[in-house]
Amino acid sequence: MKKAVLIPDSFKGTLSSKEICSIIQKSINNHYPQCQVVSIPVADGGEGSVDCFLEALGGQKIFETVKNPYFEDMVSYYGILSDCETAIIEMASCAGLPLVEDRKDPTKTTTYGVGQLILSAARKGCKKIIVGLGGSSTNDGGCGAAVATGVKFYNHEGNEFIPVGGTLIDIASIDLSQQFELIKNVEIITMCDIDNPMYGKTGAAHIFGPQKGADALMVEELDNGLINLCEVIKNCLGKYLDNIPGSGAAGAMGAGMIAFFNSKLQMGIETVLDTVSFDDVITDCDMIFTGEGKMDTQSLRGKVVIGVAKRAKKKNIPVTVIAGGVEENIKEAYEMGVTSVFTINRLPQDFQISRLNSRENLSETIDNILRLIKSINNN
Repeated sequence: MKKAVLIPDSFKGTLSSKEICSIIQKSINNHYPQCQVVSIPVADGGEGSVDCFLEALGGQKIFETVKNPYFEDMVSYYGILSDCETAIIEMASCAGLPLVEDRKDPTKTTTYGVGQLILSAARKGCKKIIVGLGGSSTNDGGCGAAVATGVKFYNHEGNEFIPVGGTLIDIASIDLSQQFELIKNVEIITMCDIDNPMYGKTGAAHIFGPQKGADALMVEELDNGLINLCEVIKNCLGKYLDNIPGSGAAGAMGAGMIAFFNSKLQMGIETVLDTVSFDDVITDCDMIFTGEGKMDTQSLRGKVVIGVAKRAKKKNIPVTVIAGGVEENIKEAYEMGVTSVFTINRLPQDFQISRLNSRENLSETIDNILRLIKSINNN
């Protein structure tokens, strides 16, 4: 084996993508000292996305004072890649659920800080901004972020205000004409790995509101607000967001990114693969190692493993999947480009026990996989 590419998702609650890459690389170096190993740590757009992109492509982390979910000043960050033209933003870095601590209330929280980060990156000359959705404490449809970049919202009395989840119902009109011009000249891509619509029983408020602190009455209030926002966007901006998959992501931030930033919603892994020029990286590759904590039917809907496998299949490169666990009904994965699937758990143990041995189990598993490959190659 002369070249291997490592591009695993994290094993949630046990190992980060970066840690997995490190363990696999160490084992490859033991068995194939001359092998070129390319590590591409992956995050889904939530916490850790900036670090993963910087690890894979180089660049620097930029720190900026912005507003937190309650309009209080905080120091947040984003990344600028080594090309000096691409920025990576995690909305959770300033609108994340952990930031509200014991003050969970999606009727009052804002994405204003996310807009400030977008504006900062644009002012630094970035021509492309990738915004990762996930882990938010908000349900404001991205209105706060829009206001931070110059978009105006008015109520029925004609008064300008900054909408939050509980006041979306008051929006009567939206004016994009005063949005900062430099924002309009930037390509903005939104990483979004769910397909929930903006509103309704499977929308932002009903599905994600409760984990952000919303009770049943609050969920209905938030949902009605999103319905109103959708109608006003339709009337004022001419954009129809009713049934767009992913528009309900992160408190309908997905919808706001489309409406206010003319952004494209894209699966996180596709964004990663495009940004790291994956198709070029794997051209002369002998094996790709990928994986995730649990491989199941959800994995087949375009998560990391399948996103990688589909690209590899086009170049006829084998893909080895290493997972914490594997459910039934994943045979379709082989048709999509996966070559083989291995689990790291060596004994039938409860997850709360096995997770403590994840590092050792992964190391033993990759060691055995490489022994097998070595044996085949030597015969």
